[in-house]
Amino acid sequence: MKLLGVLEGLLFVVGDEGVTLKEICSTLEIDESTARSLLTELKSEYENENRGIKISFLGETFKLTTKKEHKEYYQKLVTTKEAVLSQAQLEVLAIIAYNEPITRIEIDEIRGISSAYVVKKLLSRDLIRVVGKSELPGKPNLYRTTREFLDCFGLSSINDLPDLVVTKDDEEKNLFSKKEEIEELV
Repeated sequence: MKLLGVLEGLLFVVGDEGVTLKEICSTLEIDESTARSLLTELKSEYENENRGIKISFLGETFKLTTKKEHKEYYQKLVTTKEAVLSQAQLEVLAIIAYNEPITRIEIDEIRGISSAYVVKKLLSRDLIRVVGKSELPGKPNLYRTTREFLDCFGLSSINDLPDLVVTKDDEEKNLFSKKEEIEELV
C-alpha cells in the first residue's frame, strides 16, 4: 500500500475539517518524521501548475484547498450554480440574522442538524462572516450577516428584519431563539 495515496485520500475525506499531524500519524501508524515527509512530498506534487489544489496548514490542521490563481473560475461556477438560496441556507441565514453573533454549534442546536457545509457555502457567498471567537470551550467562530446579506434581501440594516414570533397561550416567543426556549413551546 502506497502511504502517499492513503494520505491524499485522508485529506480528501476530512474536507474542511482538516486533519492534524497527530491524527495522520495515528491513522497511518507512522511516526511524525515520516508523516512530515509524506506531506512534503504530496505538497510538492500539488505545486505543479497543472494541479488545481494544494495542501494548506490552517488552524493546526492540514487540508486540501484550491489555488488562488484559479479563483475567477471557481467564482464563475459558484455564481451560476448558486443563484438561488437553498432551504437550508435560508434557515441558517435566518438563525444567524436573528441571533448574531452566534457560533455554528449554536446554529446546529437550533436546527437540530449539522450546518457546517451550509455555513461554508454562506461564507463563500459573502452572506455571513466571522466576527470573532466565542469564550466557549474551543473558542468557536462567531458569525454575523454581511452587507451583501442586507443587499440580497433589500434591507438597510439588520433592524429592518420582521419580527418572527409564535404565539401559544398568548405568550410570544421568538421563532429563532435558542433551543431551550423552543423546547418550552412544546
